[in-house]
Amino acid sequence: MGVLFFIILSTFLVSTIAFVGAFFLLLKKDLFERIILFLVALSAGALMGGAFLHLIPEAIEKSENLVFLYVLLGFAFFFFIEKVLDWHHCSLKKKPKIHSFAYMSLVGEAIHNFIDGLIIAASFVVSIPLGIATTLAVAIHEIPQEIGDFGILVYGGYKKMKALIINFIIALTAVLGGFAGFYLSELTTKAISFLLPIAAGGFIYVAASDLIPEIRKENSFAHFLFIFLTFLAGIFILFILRLLAH
Repeated sequence: MGVLFFIILSTFLVSTIAFVGAFFLLLKKDLFERIILFLVALSAGALMGGAFLHLIPEAIEKSENLVFLYVLLGFAFFFFIEKVLDWHHCSLKKKPKIHSFAYMSLVGEAIHNFIDGLIIAASFVVSIPLGIATTLAVAIHEIPQEIGDFGILVYGGYKKMKALIINFIIALTAVLGGFAGFYLSELTTKAISFLLPIAAGGFIYVAASDLIPEIRKENSFAHFLFIFLTFLAGIFILFILRLLAH
């Protein structure tokens, strides 16, 4: 039970990083509205960087078979789910209060956090020091991701406080992943090798189909240039974290 305690504690602490968005609750409304598109750009970059620099390479390391097919399946799955959401909104014959890309972001993050929980659990099963090191690595790369996720939810129509709470609830799927990784340790490796590219496909879809088009709506070239640099910063941060992880 000692190992399970460490897994639950570690995944819960990682989940609390979702509250990093609380900083933006202190900002005045007009200031927050001016930077929110930068948060969307940061998230788009972090999603692309996470997919191509972390999830896909890790999936290939664990299993070279059908990785890119699973990436495509993940992309197609998210495409289908978003279209279903759009049809549902059309059937209601009223404009949705929450944009579909906010829901898609939540789905993608739930899968991603669950995988993080599996990875943390698998590391603690090997040894507690390895589990602690893995938890720290996961926590570091979650910070820019959670900041961007908060921005997506608010930009997608959620109130800031509600976005913060929902983001934390979704982050708790890491705890579920920790439980699953501990009790199903023999299946964890296979599950991770399958879920990593699925999540990568989802990240690519949300970034390329939903977030980048929002960034492109900016009419001022000077303003867009700063937004684009923020997008590149999201990729660069994930690149640096990749180097540090190795």
